[in-house]
Amino acid sequence: MGRERFLFTNVWFSPLSYCFSCSLILGGKVLQGLPQPPTITHQSPKDYIIDPREDIVIHCDAKGKPHPSFSWTRNGTHLDIDEDPNVTFRPRSGTLVVDITRERVENYEGVYQCTARNKHGTAVSNNIVVRQPRSPLWSKEKIKPIVVQEGVSLVLPCRPPAGLPPPVIFWMDNNFERVPQSMRVSQSLNGDLYFSNVRREDSRNDYICYARFPYTQTIQQKQPITVRVLNQAPADERKPTFFIPSDSQTSKMVLKGQVLQMECIAEGLPTPEISWTKVSGDFPAKRTFFLHHKKTLRIVNVSESDAGDYRCTAINQLGSVHHTIHVTVKAAPYWISSPPRNLVLAPGESGVLTCRASGIPKPAIRWAMNGLAIENSPTDVSRKVEDDTIIFTDVQIGASAVYQCNISNEYGYLLSNAFVNVLSEPPRVLTPANKVYQVIKNHQALLDCSSFGSPIPKITWFKDSRSSTLDGDPYILHDNGTLEIRIAQDRNSGKYTCAARNMLGIDENHVYLEVKEPTRILRQPEYKVVQRGRSVVFECKVKHDPSLIPTMTWLKDDGELPDDERLVVDSDSLTITDVTENDAGVYTCIMNTTLDHDSASAELTVVEGTPAPAVVYERPDPPTDLELTDQKKRSVQLTWTPGDEHNSPIQKFLIQYEDSLHHRGHWHNLTEVPGTKTTAHLKLSPFVHYTFRVLALNAVGLSRPSFPSRLYKTDASAPDENPADVRGLGTEHNNLVISWKPLSGLQSNGPGLHYKVMWRQKRPGSEWTSVTVANNSKFVVSGTPTFVPYELKVQAANEHGDGPEPAVALGYSGEDLPIGAPENVQPVVLNSTLAEVHWDPVPPHLIRGYLKGYKVYYWKKHSLHKHNPEHMEKDILTLSGNHSHAMLPGLHPFSLYSFNVRVYNGKGEGPQSPDQQFKTPEGVPGPPTSLVVNNPNQDSLTLEWSPPHNRNGHITGYTLKYQPVNNSNELGPVEVLALPANETSVTLPNLKYSTRYKFYLNAKTFTGEGPAITQEAITTTDEAVASRQVDIATQGWFIGLMCAIALLILILLIICFIQRNKGGKYPVKEKEDAHTDPEFQPMKDDDCAFGEYSDNEDHKPLKGSRTPSNGTVKRDDSDDSLVDYGEGGDGQFNEDGSFIGQYSGKSVSRDTAEGHESSEAPSPITAINSLNSFV
Repeated sequence: MGRERFLFTNVWFSPLSYCFSCSLILGGKVLQGLPQPPTITHQSPKDYIIDPREDIVIHCDAKGKPHPSFSWTRNGTHLDIDEDPNVTFRPRSGTLVVDITRERVENYEGVYQCTARNKHGTAVSNNIVVRQPRSPLWSKEKIKPIVVQEGVSLVLPCRPPAGLPPPVIFWMDNNFERVPQSMRVSQSLNGDLYFSNVRREDSRNDYICYARFPYTQTIQQKQPITVRVLNQAPADERKPTFFIPSDSQTSKMVLKGQVLQMECIAEGLPTPEISWTKVSGDFPAKRTFFLHHKKTLRIVNVSESDAGDYRCTAINQLGSVHHTIHVTVKAAPYWISSPPRNLVLAPGESGVLTCRASGIPKPAIRWAMNGLAIENSPTDVSRKVEDDTIIFTDVQIGASAVYQCNISNEYGYLLSNAFVNVLSEPPRVLTPANKVYQVIKNHQALLDCSSFGSPIPKITWFKDSRSSTLDGDPYILHDNGTLEIRIAQDRNSGKYTCAARNMLGIDENHVYLEVKEPTRILRQPEYKVVQRGRSVVFECKVKHDPSLIPTMTWLKDDGELPDDERLVVDSDSLTITDVTENDAGVYTCIMNTTLDHDSASAELTVVEGTPAPAVVYERPDPPTDLELTDQKKRSVQLTWTPGDEHNSPIQKFLIQYEDSLHHRGHWHNLTEVPGTKTTAHLKLSPFVHYTFRVLALNAVGLSRPSFPSRLYKTDASAPDENPADVRGLGTEHNNLVISWKPLSGLQSNGPGLHYKVMWRQKRPGSEWTSVTVANNSKFVVSGTPTFVPYELKVQAANEHGDGPEPAVALGYSGEDLPIGAPENVQPVVLNSTLAEVHWDPVPPHLIRGYLKGYKVYYWKKHSLHKHNPEHMEKDILTLSGNHSHAMLPGLHPFSLYSFNVRVYNGKGEGPQSPDQQFKTPEGVPGPPTSLVVNNPNQDSLTLEWSPPHNRNGHITGYTLKYQPVNNSNELGPVEVLALPANETSVTLPNLKYSTRYKFYLNAKTFTGEGPAITQEAITTTDEAVASRQVDIATQGWFIGLMCAIALLILILLIICFIQRNKGGKYPVKEKEDAHTDPEFQPMKDDDCAFGEYSDNEDHKPLKGSRTPSNGTVKRDDSDDSLVDYGEGGDGQFNEDGSFIGQYSGKSVSRDTAEGHESSEAPSPITAINSLNSFV
């Protein structure tokens, strides 16, 4: 056979093959003499790297009857064991043992293949490639120090020697500390050390790359590398670029089942961050791992669905860079179902060997018989080879052989041996005779009848008198001969006979079934409250089958009872004497038999002194005696015994279940029944391992859960429902993403849940396309036309079949920007501020997506009036939904507008319609910009104004209205004056003297009058006086100021008179005589006199004061202020504000002159100014 490689895959086998396997296990010595072709049971791996320190051991073990002999080939040539003293066989084995103490290991490297043969056939092993590990030394090299500027990127190469197997690479320093790695510093898969940007702390002289060779247990190191980082001219910040990979797109191939590793290492400043996406789908959640700060993407156990484009992105503050890796998945040959099983046939029977495997690319299949290519084997008319199948028809004794199937492609091979053994044997029952089966009533009973024979025997069962075969309710006969009674009752007890029959004879065996009564606790222990130091008794009376030996066990808090002589266990009770606080807890009695058990619990509370009265109302005790009857595929009957109600009637029972297959440890509410019922008919789901428990509810609350029922398994079946919420949406213009809500584990109804995703374009004659998707809730259909409707179906399926016919959902492929613009766009001007735009809607095939609406872009180009050339920003009117017209509000009158219309969908806007224009008609103008009153006289004044800012048309004139206003703000009769458009001022004559007027001025166009601007003015005889009266005298602040000044003067006068009365009369004459120059004699601080006086002069005016006859002061003299009272101009104020001044006598001529000046007629304004000067 040479170095040919053979593979065997999926085998069809007759039921006899099952019995043959059973017979070898169960038959023992009875079947040891049956002939059997060789079967290889153990062999070394295909790629066998040996340990060079120990002897070479190449395994090859096989079984058969008679025991097989062994031979080997090396590199396709027969290996003569007798000629090489270093090579020996292990006893009764084909395993080679090579002594390497006298020979070099290299002499025994090569490709080995083992052959095991006996007279019934020949089996061969895989090709075993034997190699020794290698750990070559690092080549000597002198590494110069590396000097770089801070911020630049850096790569430290490792380049380890190639070893077998490849070494493990790591970087360390002289202290055997690993070089810290981070987002900035990382080791690549090839062992090189990459710096995205270097820093000053990266300077060191001991960067050492180590290579560890695992088989030889050696570690080698590269010469240390010195790195010095300078900061004289640090590098500028820069956007990322890739170290690895270097191109924008690379390809990678990986084999199915292996590990896919992709890496992206980038340089840049600041340090880039790496992220990964799969362009054509999602990452497999449980098989994807991100390593080395996301620089490495690892997917384990690769499958075909992992093929596609993967994108890594490096990004920092200055930008980003992308790289796409195209991954293709190939596959070495692999079994579609399972490796083949041996085929056992009786003479005249037919059978099939099927060698079914797959791979990428599709593997080639070659058959061999007993190690020789089948085309070179002897011709056999009962054998026909058809590709991956060999069909055997009417086989005869002597046709036994071992067939090899080799399936290979460029990535590997599979080789499998499967024998066809033709036997002619009468039936033999292998189950021990007179075996006794014991089961509990209402439980399942299984009676075994293992057998062997060729042809395969037919099994029949009889009970007692053998009046009829046992077939049908309540009996179930399994293919392996086992008889099942799902719910055993007393009447099922008795003697059963199993008969195995084929054309060569018959064999019988007798077994016995005993149905026992269940063990039940009749009187459960009860809750106890006992005083410390007293005794307490817990009763536990049990009923059990008399033939079963019971064993009573007591527990405290789910543990063993304390080893204390105060605790006495009897056959049906537990007594505790001299109770202490430590005795408090939960006590459980358990009654065990060899077949079943029952248990019950009660709590003990220890109190001081006289125990409190018993609680009248308590929660009910848990139900007991849970039994399952009337068991069917989708339902079961549950019965139970209620616990003690504790004086509060049970309102209802809550039934819960645990699914130990899908949600072990989680209890779910299933149903409720009234408190008067003790049975419930439970509807069940397929493929669930049910355990039930019951809780009772009364007015106090819920009881503790009952003990769980026995496990009840429902058979798997096809799903009853399909996924909900099936949708179809496009994420790109050429794809369709079909998504759905996956079924839960409970809804799956069986193992191997998957989905059949089907789609087709919604058009006549389109065909359904389907794929099978597992472990996912969406599927992406690529290459679809843009935004077309699709009919979608998602059907659930499992290993037991498909779910119901799914409903058809409607979806659409991805949108793209619209390519059509609205047509027949027409404006309709409704008035000066409102226009309506009409258009024909865009056809759906040009929208290429979901119609979101239309947008009208419009803007004012300019006013039609030469004085208003301004331009305005564009306005956008957005309309949701399908529209064919729109109103454009808020327009400016007498203006030229441009507009266009666009349709938009979920992707964005389409092209615009051609720009169109419309004019708005004239409107009423705005108010004049300004209105000013000039030159007010006794009976006239002049009004000047500016035209309106917003003319909104041609100004055809102005309308002026005015009316008098009296002191009570009452308006008089209105006068109206029409003015031409080119006027900007007007003089109004014949107005009333000293009268306030209110003016209204508005402009008008052909459309009408606009709003007015108002102004007020007063006519006077004296312009200055009128102006001051308007501006000052009539103002409130001025009146308040005058009142404050008058009050201040009054206070000053009162203070001075008080001081005078306190000091008496002062002889001023004597004071003057005492000083030569009285002009420079100052007054005392507390002297408030204004001038010299005597006893007979108290009633006279102060010397030097002026008192005009009319009580007013001339305007021209107002600047004198009170300084004149001091007669010397040296007047001053003291710190307290009082007047201080030295005075002396004045000539009469000055008094006279002043008197003449005061004789002028004063004016009110003069008096006011005089007071202002004083203040």
